[in-house]
Amino acid sequence: MSVSEQPPAAGATGPAAEIAAGYAFDGPALELGALLWDGVCHPDARIRVPLPVLNRHGLVAGATGTGKTKTLQLIAEQLSSNGVPVFLADIKGDVSGVSAPGQDGEKVRQRAAEVGQEWRARGFPCEFYGLGGTGPGIPVRATVTSFGPVLLSKVLQLNQTQEQSLGLIFHYADSKGLELIDLKDLRAVVAFLVSDTGKGELKGIGGLSTATAGVILRSLTAFEQQGAGDFFGEPEFDTAELLRTAPDGRGIVSVLELPTVQDKPQLFSTFLMWMLADLFGDLPEVGDLDKPKLVFFFDEAHLLFSGASKAFLESITQTVRLIRSKGVGVFFVTQTPKDVPSDVLGQLGNRVQHALRAFTPDDAKALKATVRTFPNSPYDLEEVLTGLGTGEAVVTVLSEKGAPTPVAATRLRAPESLMGPVDAAALDAAVKASPLYGRYAEAVDRESAYEKLTAEQRAAEAAALEAARDEEAARAPRGKEEPSLAEQVVGSGIFTSLARSIGTQLGREISRSLFGTARRRR
Repeated sequence: MSVSEQPPAAGATGPAAEIAAGYAFDGPALELGALLWDGVCHPDARIRVPLPVLNRHGLVAGATGTGKTKTLQLIAEQLSSNGVPVFLADIKGDVSGVSAPGQDGEKVRQRAAEVGQEWRARGFPCEFYGLGGTGPGIPVRATVTSFGPVLLSKVLQLNQTQEQSLGLIFHYADSKGLELIDLKDLRAVVAFLVSDTGKGELKGIGGLSTATAGVILRSLTAFEQQGAGDFFGEPEFDTAELLRTAPDGRGIVSVLELPTVQDKPQLFSTFLMWMLADLFGDLPEVGDLDKPKLVFFFDEAHLLFSGASKAFLESITQTVRLIRSKGVGVFFVTQTPKDVPSDVLGQLGNRVQHALRAFTPDDAKALKATVRTFPNSPYDLEEVLTGLGTGEAVVTVLSEKGAPTPVAATRLRAPESLMGPVDAAALDAAVKASPLYGRYAEAVDRESAYEKLTAEQRAAEAAALEAARDEEAARAPRGKEEPSLAEQVVGSGIFTSLARSIGTQLGREISRSLFGTARRRR
């Protein structure tokens, strides 16, 4: 896949030649495909995107089945070839093929000839991840503390008041050194703050109502029942792993396998946002580079924005706006541009719009809204966007000078890696052969908020019991006569302790045997 200077488009004339000239960049660029004009594909009019502007973010949109996933694969391959690491979320389980050489065939050869592509089968270096060890992949976990109250509120579907209360809970835990590692830690802190002992702790900063605490606890319980508890814990994934390159200099393509959590859309979309926010927090400012440090593809982006609170949207907008200067490019992948808030959409300078359908009035409205997001063009975009075939798209990107290129209908190149999933056994072998597997495979449960609060509660109960005994002993009448030897023995602490122990053990064994749960100690 060449990144050399584009030659003049000899076969294109008139508007087609003018469009092609807008993509004749001097520096390195990724090859997207060939210009379509008036129903004719011009293989000498190459549509490209400059490598340095891929940190300016982008959008890949289109109806289901129009080729969005193959576009991601095409761009990821070329980024890897140019030493740029890539992150992809594999929602449907068909992106793992980027690690294996593609299969030659008549359709591939035909597409290559149409767009002037010198196609050859090859795979690319990959790492495969899975959320919390669910399904194939190296487990990716986050601590509750690092996930934070805003993202967690989105996952738990809390309202603004409940989100603010959750923020107070996190603040309290941080100030008291109560590490929130997993969900049982958070549940323990919430329960403590509405208990008789802890309900006064937050009075000075707003307090926590019993009703709000109840909502949060019920949401956490439902969340855990869905199997989401495994996603929170340690060892926490270090997002710097996504910035690695292979020994041969190619960028590693990190594929997050998500087919097993398709029924938890808010979880995986919010988890992707956590990864992006974590990168933002760790990376230094670098300004504009010759090539990005990482390009992050955010699939099913509409799930991230659906029902989002104002605070959540503000956080996303700020992250997207500022992470560019840290060398990270973000591509949102969704069905229509209207799925992305306008403040975020305005940050997306590179656009690949696949076909849209207009079967209903709502579809027609979405089509018109999409057309309005493009620069002026000699195309009738409403007609073009509904007539594009699979693997075709309308493209506009930023030039090397940062100006939008002309809108270009494009027949896209064929990916050189496998267009489909790799064999499950091969995927499992690749995961276990990774140097990261030993680092993240086994979950660790160290002392944190739950253990600390439990220990404090037991200590308080023991102290209260001891105080009650002392008080009872102080009130007991004192006899004037010396007790007999038998009375001394019966009244001794050792005897009392032994009797209590025997009675407790007997009671426990009787109780357990009544329920059929007694265990004999050997």
